[in-house]
Amino acid sequence: MARHLPPLNALRFFEVAARHRSFVRAAEELHVTPAAVSQQIKLLEDHLGVTLFKRGKTLVVNEAATDALNLVSDAFDQLERAMLRVRSGSIAGPLTVSAPPVFAARWLVPRLGDFYARYPDVEIHLLATKRVVDFSMEEVDMAIRFGSDMHPGLSVERLMPEMIVPVAAPRLARSVKKPSDLACAKLIEDDWHVMRGVFPEWETLLASLGVAGAPLNIRRFGDTDLALQAAVTGLGVTLAWHSLVADDIRSRKLVQILDHSIPTDLSFQLVMPKNKIMLNKVAAFRSWLFEQAGLQGKTEE
Repeated sequence: MARHLPPLNALRFFEVAARHRSFVRAAEELHVTPAAVSQQIKLLEDHLGVTLFKRGKTLVVNEAATDALNLVSDAFDQLERAMLRVRSGSIAGPLTVSAPPVFAARWLVPRLGDFYARYPDVEIHLLATKRVVDFSMEEVDMAIRFGSDMHPGLSVERLMPEMIVPVAAPRLARSVKKPSDLACAKLIEDDWHVMRGVFPEWETLLASLGVAGAPLNIRRFGDTDLALQAAVTGLGVTLAWHSLVADDIRSRKLVQILDHSIPTDLSFQLVMPKNKIMLNKVAAFRSWLFEQAGLQGKTEE
C-alpha cells in the first residue's frame, strides 16, 4: 500500500518547533538557523495546504496541529528506537551512569520509571557520587556533570542550562512580598555552593536587591539535598538550581520567591567517552535524557 507522507525532514522540524513553541529554540535543538526552521515549516504548510502556526510575539500551534503533535512525536520516538535497534542490535544489558547525588535523587530517579517502561531490558546502575569518575579506569558508560568544563577527549553535551532561584515552602513564601521581607525571614545557606563561590552569600544577594546592613537569621547546611529538604519542610528560604526544584515548584511544595532568578553560564552536562556514543543502550538513554530535559523546559514556559 502506497503511503502518502509529507516530507519527513519538514515533519521533524514541525515536531520540534511545536514542542518548544519557538523557532529559535527548535533551531538550537536541531543545530540550524531559525530561518531554516521557518523554511521547513513553510514547506510542510504548502504540502498540507494549512497554516500550522499563528505567528506573533509568541508562537501558537493551531488546534488541528496540536491534536496531531502527540501522534507525530510518538511516531518519531518509535522511528528512533527502530533505528537504534538497526544500528546497534537489541537494547539490553547493564548501563552504568554516574551523577551528582542531589541531581540523581531530585531529578533523575523520579523520571526513571518512564525509561524502564520503554526499555525494560536495560539494567541501569546509577552511581550517585560527587567524585568525577575516570572513564579510563572505571566501568562507567556515561556521566552527568555540572559546570562549564570542556573535558578534553570526551563527548560533552549541554543537557540543561542553569539559573539560581530563591525558594521556600508556600506558607513561608506568603510572608515574603518584597526584598526587605527576606531580611526578616529564616534563611538557609547551602555551604557546599557558597564556599565554592557558586552561590552568593545572603548578605551579598540582599545588598543586590537594595537591602543592606540588616541582621540576618541564617541556618547553615553542608549538603545541597539537606538544604533543599529543609526548605521543603518550612525551615527557611534557600537558593537552589532551578532544575533541581522545578518539580517541587510545579507541585507547590516550594515557591519561587519574588520571581527572582540569577542567570549563570553553568549547566548540567552529559559526558561520555566517544567510543560509547554508538552503543545502543547509551544512545537510547541519551535520547531519553534530552527528551526529559526538553519536557521540563516546555512545562515551565
